[in-house]
Formats: sequence, C-alpha cells, structure tokens
Amino acid sequence: MSDYKRIATEEAFITQEILDRYRALLREPGVDVGFASLWGHFSKNAPVVGRLLDLGERRIGDMDAAGIAMQVLSLTAPGVQVFEADEAVALARSSNDQLAEAVRKHPERFAGLAAVAPQNPAEAAKELERGVRRLGLKGAIVNSHTHGEYLDDAKFWPIFEAAEALRVPIYLHPTALPPAMVQPFVERGLDGAIYGFAAETGLHMLRIVLAGVFDRFPDLQMVAGHLGEGLPFWLFRIDFMHKAMVRAERYANVKKLKRQPSEYLRTHFHVTTSGMAWEPAILHTQCVLGSDRVLYAMDYPYQFVPEEVTVTDGLPISGEDKQKLYQLNAERVFSLCD
Repeated sequence: MSDYKRIATEEAFITQEILDRYRALLREPGVDVGFASLWGHFSKNAPVVGRLLDLGERRIGDMDAAGIAMQVLSLTAPGVQVFEADEAVALARSSNDQLAEAVRKHPERFAGLAAVAPQNPAEAAKELERGVRRLGLKGAIVNSHTHGEYLDDAKFWPIFEAAEALRVPIYLHPTALPPAMVQPFVERGLDGAIYGFAAETGLHMLRIVLAGVFDRFPDLQMVAGHLGEGLPFWLFRIDFMHKAMVRAERYANVKKLKRQPSEYLRTHFHVTTSGMAWEPAILHTQCVLGSDRVLYAMDYPYQFVPEEVTVTDGLPISGEDKQKLYQLNAERVFSLCD
C-alpha cells in the first residue's frame, strides 16, 4: 500500500459546443494546415472524443483502472485560441462553467484550470480571476501560440499580471504549429506530439524567458508538460550561447537578464511527465530541475496507457521524492488543499 495518491496534472477534456465548432472549422475553405492535421485526425477518433467529452463515470472508471486518484483537467488544445476574440471569450467562459460544475460534482477526483482567450488579454485576465475566485479553478491553461503570436509580446502581459496576483500557475500546453512553422514538419508527419509540439512549445518557453517576463513578474509560476519539452537537456548550451549573444550584441531584442536563462527555467517552471513515461528522462529532469519541480501526468486521453503508471511506480528514487512526484508537488503548485 503506497503512502501517496497519484494526481495526474495534464488531463484533457472538451465541451460539445467546442467540439462542434472544431468540426465546423475543419469544413471551412483555407483551414489552417496545423489545425487540420491535428483535429482532422482526432475528430474522427471515437474513443478519444468520447473520453474527452466525459466528465463523469467513464473518466472516473479509467482513473480507477490506472490507479489515478485525481485529475487536474484542462480544455484540450487548441482550446478557444483558434477563434476570433469575441467568440473565444464566450467559449472560454462557457467551458469554465462546465468544468467547475464537474469539479463540484466530483471534488475528490477533479480539479481544473481555466481556459482563457489571449486574443483579448484584458478579458483573459478577467476570466482567469473569475475562474479562480468564483469558480474555484486552480490556474490557467494557455495552448501556446494564439494565431501565431506568443505571450512574450507585452500586450499579453495582463494575463501574467493576473496569474501572479492570484498566485496561480499558467500551464503552457502545446498546440498545432503556426502557418509560418508547420510545413517542414507536416511533410514528414512531425508536426504533432512526435516532435513539433516540443519544438514549438519549447520555443515559446524560451521566448518568455528571454523577453524578461520573470524579471517583470518575479512571483509568476508556469507549468510545461512532456518533461519541459526537451529544454532540461539543453540548459548548459542555452546559458552558454545566450551569454555569447548578449556580449556580442548580435540581436537587438536579446538583452541581458538578471540571471542565466536556466535559472528562470529552474525557478519559474514546473514540468510534468505527461507522455514521457521513460525512466532515464524523468531521472535526468529531476536531476537538473530538482525533485520539487517535476509532477506526474498521464496525458489522458491521448496517451491513456494504464501500464505506464508502473514505470513511474518503479523509479529508483526515494519514497519522499516519489510522494513529491505523484502528490505533494501537485498539491503545492495547484493549491489543491486550499
């Protein structure tokens, strides 16, 4: 009998109205290549769609089968970020209401992150505040770029300001690659989870760091999946090359930071094991980021493989660190005991 409970922290859902809008968008002429590649497949996958829509018995049954005590739920990528601003704001609000209702019905099994519409940063900040203060949600989900724009642009910083003031994290999740980036990936089927997600979301993480976001918002915390989208492997090289670029004044937009880039990644990001049930990678990430910075996730329902839980159960780490990985870090980051 373990002395911890397993909390899975990157677990997706969708509302019927957003699923219907995705399917309608796929029928429109000139649909974005990345979105079509991502959702043209998933919209026809009945088991995945069925699990995304379910916020009740089927999902809880799957959790029980895998030994998962709680899921931290978030609206699946691309969320509302593919729509025009007014529609996106309304859909975010509706999905948050539905998520909060599911949490109220199953408070011991579900917690949730608020969807926001970065297309309207002021409204996104308001919706995050409503989601946390009125609905009891535990942070925000942002599915990487929004129409090819990134959160390092200062116009989006009201979202960071709100998250810092509320003391809740922003989960930066992958989405379909933007048009300016997608073609070389899609030509070889590399645009999704196989590689494109990590390349694009890792890029987004570094843009946020190098823009000085954490110097401006020193208490802001963020979360990234898939063991940090590969960045824990690159920390030494990122620091070395950033220092050289700043010294050479090679890029006008690359400025000196108060700390090395790796220090921001270690102190402002937590990462989850979603989709990465691989012992060497988990151990390396714990080594370079610290055991307090790595959280368990399954990536349900996209990577619903209950047998993968045994990989994490079998990690050669102390019982204390295993409890941090499965339970304590999630409870702290998402304020699950409040």
